Amino acid sequence: MPNAFALLGLPRIAALNEEALQQAWLAASRSAHPDQPGGDAAQAAEINSAYETLQAPEKRLKHLLELHEVPWRTVPIDEAMMGLFGRVGSTLQNVAVFLKRKQAATSALAKALLAPDEMRLREQLEELGATLDTERTRLLESLPAFDARLNAGDSTALTDLQHLQARLAYFGKWQTQVREALLSLM
Repeated sequence: MPNAFALLGLPRIAALNEEALQQAWLAASRSAHPDQPGGDAAQAAEINSAYETLQAPEKRLKHLLELHEVPWRTVPIDEAMMGLFGRVGSTLQNVAVFLKRKQAATSALAKALLAPDEMRLREQLEELGATLDTERTRLLESLPAFDARLNAGDSTALTDLQHLQARLAYFGKWQTQVREALLSLM
């Protein structure tokens, strides 16, 4: 993929302002739109792809690492992340087991008897979702510090950014799974 930052005329940084990103995308897509004089459908598609890449922080960081030619490698999960992974996994497993029990319940009484378990699972999922949101927000708030480290020529900043990108990717996946589990209980 071409440099998404350059396509939208934005600086190559980890912490992009969402409003500036959207304004840059609107300006670029307006001029490249196929219905405009001199517009080009292929260029418009590239601009939309660049916007999608830069809009999601984990994708933006991955792209930034690619532009810095940091080779992809597996990033080990630390103990805190592993503990959170265990909570997410066991809660999602409990939801799956509950949904099978709920599906097997045929009478109104059997379904009513499942209500306390369903409420408990919803509360667990909401608490887990709040924890994930808090941790993800904390990680996103650290992005300006990474930009400062990169600008200062800190040799470890890219490795640390790679770890941050992996953590954000995990959080994004887990948040999606928790939301889907909550929806399945509705």
